Amino acid sequence: MPLIVMCGFPCSGKTRRAVELQGYFEQNTERKVHNVGDGTLGIEKNAVYADSQNEKNVRGSLRAEAERYELFCLIKHTQTPHCLVYCLTSAEVSSTWNTERDVEEQYTQEILDALVLRFETPDSRNRWDSPLFTIQKEDTLPFEAISDAIFKRKAPPPNQSTQSQPLSSTNFLYELDKVTQDVLMAILNSQKTSVPGDLIAVPGATENISFATFCILNMAELRKLRRQFISYTKMHPTENIGHIANMFVQYLNKSIH
Repeated sequence: MPLIVMCGFPCSGKTRRAVELQGYFEQNTERKVHNVGDGTLGIEKNAVYADSQNEKNVRGSLRAEAERYELFCLIKHTQTPHCLVYCLTSAEVSSTWNTERDVEEQYTQEILDALVLRFETPDSRNRWDSPLFTIQKEDTLPFEAISDAIFKRKAPPPNQSTQSQPLSSTNFLYELDKVTQDVLMAILNSQKTSVPGDLIAVPGATENISFATFCILNMAELRKLRRQFISYTKMHPTENIGHIANMFVQYLNKSIH
């Protein structure tokens, strides 16, 4: 039985996309589709994901207790065609979509933030993450390409998520890590001497950060924003490494306001 694995942040559209795929295959093929997820178990999400043992039991019930690599090994062993559909959203969008759900379907903000922090972004260069289809919120699902990937074993057409990214080089990743760390250190150092209303100058950036925005944040919260930015930028690398500092400053200012 071909397998489509859905991944993404909580409230990133995984269930909606799974339902769309189920409808497509049931209407256009003679295949039966078995849709498995949290909703099919009738669990109370906040109670489950606040307790590691409960979460482990639920993931076992979903046959997804294992990491993606272990799922890949299982698929390889049974010779089952598979693909991965990644619902790409920002943490902010996921949080907004969470608040738009019925109250009983919502995650608490604490649980949602924890799940976002633990999420591992798929990488098409990994065999267990390939074929990979990355879907953003405004995208239409590439139904035929997904169908070909699991029924005809055809690779998906090149797109932003599957093309070889020359910028994802050691130098780019080094600069991304270094620049974002320098920005955090500038904010941390400014907290010792600045007062609300001051503007923080950031190394390598032409834009400043309002100290009033960041005086209420601790380093753990800033590091979380940094990880989110790095994860997104790896998927959408800039053509100019010199723009990283300004991009990160803009991201921080927008994330807090």
